[in-house]
Amino acid sequence: MSIYAHLLNLKLNYMEVKIDTKEKFHVITLIDSNLSDNVAAELAALVNKYLQNTIKNVVLKLPNTLTIDEKACEELTGLQQKFYENNASFVICELQPSIENKLDELEILETMNITPTESEAWDIVQMEEIERELMDNDDVEFNSHGE
Repeated sequence: MSIYAHLLNLKLNYMEVKIDTKEKFHVITLIDSNLSDNVAAELAALVNKYLQNTIKNVVLKLPNTLTIDEKACEELTGLQQKFYENNASFVICELQPSIENKLDELEILETMNITPTESEAWDIVQMEEIERELMDNDDVEFNSHGE
């Protein structure tokens, strides 16, 4: 565990999660086996709070989740979009085949930022951070030469 890591276990109304804060992102591990509408709403409320933090990026781990409601799938898609609109990364990792199948069935699997492992999710977050920095630098350079 790095010096930046912070581990927290939470039992909320509908869900149980483990939160591990790293240097550049938060890892939220859902402990529950079912990602229902209620769990998704509570998860969204929790995750949205991170957009106000200095460290905004979130990796959502779903290694224990075996079932997911359609509304929960839509909630995950909305979360990812909201994070990208706020210049933050939202990556889902360690999906079980049943969850992947459900996302594929709903034709949203290909639109989601999903990796097999947390390590690969970390790679995505790093690449997107670099991308955002380069885009910010390009904007500054473009604006300074535009006058």
